[in-house]
Amino acid sequence: MSSAIVPFSDEQMRLIVNLEQQYEVWIAAERAVSAMPYGMKWKQISGREYLYEMLDRQGNGKSLGVRSSETEAIFDQYQADKEAAKARLQSSSIRLSETCRLYRTLRLPLLASEAAGILREADRREMLGSQLLVVGTNAMPAYSIEAAGRILEAPDETDDFDLAWTAMESEGTPVWSMLQAVDGTYTMNSERTFQVRNAKAHEVELLVAPSRASGMQRRDRPLPVPLEEQEWLLNGTPVSRVVVARDGSPARIVAPDPRWFALQKLWMSEQAKRNPLKRPKDAKQGIALLNTIREAMPQYPLDEAFEASLPSELVPLYEAWKMQQRTVSPPTGW
Repeated sequence: MSSAIVPFSDEQMRLIVNLEQQYEVWIAAERAVSAMPYGMKWKQISGREYLYEMLDRQGNGKSLGVRSSETEAIFDQYQADKEAAKARLQSSSIRLSETCRLYRTLRLPLLASEAAGILREADRREMLGSQLLVVGTNAMPAYSIEAAGRILEAPDETDDFDLAWTAMESEGTPVWSMLQAVDGTYTMNSERTFQVRNAKAHEVELLVAPSRASGMQRRDRPLPVPLEEQEWLLNGTPVSRVVVARDGSPARIVAPDPRWFALQKLWMSEQAKRNPLKRPKDAKQGIALLNTIREAMPQYPLDEAFEASLPSELVPLYEAWKMQQRTVSPPTGW
């Protein structure tokens, strides 16, 4: 029986481990810098000096009080903390960039560059896993890393980026503000409210399960249409893996449990409402991923407990795949 994956070499696996560790150090430093006040400075007002915490580059700020030993201590501590945080960020960035270059040299699975930028910003804001999942083809590099090998016969190229909203509640406009921080040219597609595009025509689509639709603020953008099949992707244990994009930058992917992702892909491949140009790719991805799970992902068992959890819509697809495996498997004793 042919293998579903090409296993990574020891050198590739060592680099993947190093990438994960270095990314964790970097993102922690990035979050620390981002959490600090935009700036602090002294302002002269009516002959007295006041310490101001600056809120943005336009000069908006709030007073922390008149100059005193207490406000001077606040200012000095801020300066020291800011320098230390910036030093940690610079040091971790250098190491991470070197590892990303090696990742590409070793021909490990790559992510689309536009998607990577969005994922880094979402991760910096701690939205991945808690509010957002990667639910489209861009999830495949994470599944490949999770399986410790390159998945064969699974298309992994895509021109758009699919995310799913998963939080039960939120405040403000977290998705829209995140996208605008990445690229201010993102605008809503008036004909497809669940989609935004930037000046380069890169598309981002937001999906949601009906059980989570009320958790998204009405003022947030894009506005997803609730889809029943998205409920399946909330089941099981998500995959969280760090990968590298085509531009050499790192990003974390948090994607649904691969078993549910694969079966949802097979289900979509049979839906008349699905774009007919995408349905063959859906089928190939679903089958290739199920084969990979069976062969290289024991942490995601395809056992009786999993089979018992399947809804009626997915049972025939799973049984058809199992039957295919019996057909292509060699006789007992080989």
